Amino acid sequence: MFVRRSFAVIAAASALCAVTAPAASARAAGSAAAAPGSAAAPAGKLPDGLYGKSDPKYDGVWRQSVALLAQKAAGAKPAAEAVEWLARQQCDDGSFTSYRADPGAECDAKKTPSDTNATALAVQALSAVGGRGGTVRDSLDWLESVQNEDGGWGYNPGSPSDANSVSVVIGAYSAAGRDAERIRKDGDSPYDALRKLQLGCDADESDRGAYAYQPGKKGELEANGDATAAATLAGFGSGLLVGAREGDGGGTAKGKARKQRPLEPPKCGKDGKDGDGKLPGGRTEAAEAGAAYLAAVLKKGGGHLRAVTPGAEGGPDYGNTADAVIALAAGGHRAEAEKSLDWLAGGLGKWDKSRNDPAAIGGVMLAVHATGGDAAKLGKTALLERLNATGPRPARMPDADGGGNGEEDGGDFTKWSLVGAGIAAGAGVGILLSGRRKRQGL
Repeated sequence: MFVRRSFAVIAAASALCAVTAPAASARAAGSAAAAPGSAAAPAGKLPDGLYGKSDPKYDGVWRQSVALLAQKAAGAKPAAEAVEWLARQQCDDGSFTSYRADPGAECDAKKTPSDTNATALAVQALSAVGGRGGTVRDSLDWLESVQNEDGGWGYNPGSPSDANSVSVVIGAYSAAGRDAERIRKDGDSPYDALRKLQLGCDADESDRGAYAYQPGKKGELEANGDATAAATLAGFGSGLLVGAREGDGGGTAKGKARKQRPLEPPKCGKDGKDGDGKLPGGRTEAAEAGAAYLAAVLKKGGGHLRAVTPGAEGGPDYGNTADAVIALAAGGHRAEAEKSLDWLAGGLGKWDKSRNDPAAIGGVMLAVHATGGDAAKLGKTALLERLNATGPRPARMPDADGGGNGEEDGGDFTKWSLVGAGIAAGAGVGILLSGRRKRQGL
């Protein structure tokens, strides 16, 4: 999810190993719902196994990770070559960068600096697909080694903590079955870093519970819908694949949405203050306050968040709206989440990225999954088929009931089932049928 920054900011981060990050920045490196659309197609051939047709320089690992998570959410088994491509992007120290054109060469910290966001989302994806425990452990060890003194992370190692980066890393630990609360630096946890970025009881009532991306020059905090969606999801202890943990198969065709829970706005004193101005309560209360803020902003916007990117200010922000749906659903606020999902269903036709951008398509699929729906589709839109068209077809597709037992490896399952049925009906040669099934591992 999340970690959204404009294309220009991503480029600056890659070149300078630092985050310029305005508090109201637009989406960072290929968030869960949208990758930078201004990237031109690369001059050379795209790598085998990669999803998406645009230049992967700034978002290759991110969009690949979202694609794999979305396929798992839909009950599909990702193609081996797609998983292998992602795993091979890892550097020797355990980190990932946005994209490595030559995975066989050593990572160059100057040309392709390590990226906490790409690393964390790769962990989430590889935890979901399973079988990559060593890769996951190395990445988590690296993330812990570059943790800031305030308990958080910035986009690149050593850069100031921001809400989006902290949140996607929390999601990585959660996806791997580890409690981010225990990952501390000088006594501070990632949740401590997030609380420093949350607007409290001393803020305007309409902004209480929101998160800022980073503090302003004078330490002021400005409410940011993108950062709030990211931090709220992290506060509920989840990664993008809501309900999934390592070892449970990485998600099912239908999400594990929680029962409906009422929203709980922050409880501040009668005068609008509470102690030192901070919100009362702990991590759960902080997440609930973030959810209440998101729900209020979505309702005010007619079901969606509004864009803050230059040139698109005030227009609908499809990607961040999908992120907000995931965050609300993770907290059990299904009614509010489903209202915005309905808005997405009606607006997909106007969102160009939803046609062929794997991160955009995958983000919507993850939103559907979070609310308990079939991630393969939204309304009449076949999301899984759209996603598959941008890269390798999954090794196995979900069946019509979403059980994950459909066509495998180019249709062999279906082909041999029909052959076997004919043989059994015509000649009753069960031994031959059994042999064929055994050779296929069925």
